Formats: sequence, C-alpha cells, structure tokens
Amino acid sequence: MNTKTSRSQKKEQTKALLISTAYEIFSERGIQAVRMSDIASAANVSHGTVFLHFNTQEALIAEVVQYYCRQIAACTHELSEGCHTLRELLSAHLEAISKYELFYKRLVIESRMLPIEARDAFIAIQSALSFHFSLVLEKEDVPSLPASILFNMWMGLVHYYLMNDDLFAPQGQVIARYKTILTDTFLSLLEKESHPRITN
Repeated sequence: MNTKTSRSQKKEQTKALLISTAYEIFSERGIQAVRMSDIASAANVSHGTVFLHFNTQEALIAEVVQYYCRQIAACTHELSEGCHTLRELLSAHLEAISKYELFYKRLVIESRMLPIEARDAFIAIQSALSFHFSLVLEKEDVPSLPASILFNMWMGLVHYYLMNDDLFAPQGQVIARYKTILTDTFLSLLEKESHPRITN
C-alpha cells in the first residue's frame, strides 16, 4: 500500500468517525445545539480536523442528515416490501423508525431549521413510506379519503408522540412503548370512518 492510498483511507476513516460521532451527539442533544468543537472533542480530534472535512457547520449537518436519512429510507423500503395489509405496513414503519428513534425525533422537531439538503433528505424518508402506503391502500377497504390525507394523519399521530416523548415515555422509547397503541388507534379511526354511526 503506497503512502497516498494510506492517507486517503485514513482521511475517509476520519470522516466516517466524524459523521457517526455527530449522529450520536445530535441524537442526544439536538442538531442545532451542537457545535463543531463538541464533535471534535467527542471524536478525540482537533477542531481543525473537523473543518478539514466540513467547511461549515451546515455542511456537516447536511451530510450527517443525508447519510442517516438514506439509512432510514432504505430500512423503511426493506421492511415495507413484504407488507400486504395496512397494519403490517404501519408496524414496519414504526420498526424502521425505532432503530433511529432519537435521531429521527430530532429531525421531526428541527426539520424547518435545517439546511435545505437536510430537509430534502428528511422528506425522502416520508416519500419512501408514502409509496408503500399508496400500494397497500389500493388493496384495502379504507375510507374514501385521499391517500395523502390518510398518510398525513398517520404521520401526524406518530410525530406528535415523538415530539412529546417527555410526556409519553420519559424513561424509555416512544415506539417501543406505544407501537401497538398507535397502530390500533389509527386503524380504529379508519374503521369508524368506513362505518359511520347512524343517528336518528
């Protein structure tokens, strides 16, 4: 292995370390609250090393969010491909989120404040689920509401619980605790909409 190749590999390893370190700190403290120096300290590298790989904090945030959003979207696709019912799909979606719950929660809370590239990456996760959502709805007897409305209802429910995890699961993870409740509640609402109660 020549010196040039060795340096290139070391540079890539350092960049990967910074991305994974930033992910952990973003998940714990929030994305906007973390400084470049915090990441340098946690990764045990100099402040200058971080700037060698990322010119600005926005560039770092964008790359970290893009990388992990691709992971979440891929996981969502993988778990959703074999789903034949809406219940199966909702459970698959929650399972995909649960693997990255703390980070995903930060994305939900801070998405409007993120760089445009990061916001687009977050939207791509929703698109991954929306695709499978539409496919499943075509097979199921659901209320005659637009698929987009039903999709947004589900996302709103899940995001509300995640944004208020201090109320719903102060000592643990929201998805692990409420996965069944969220799924059952949403499907129950759809069933009531499909069979509205007739009053005299």
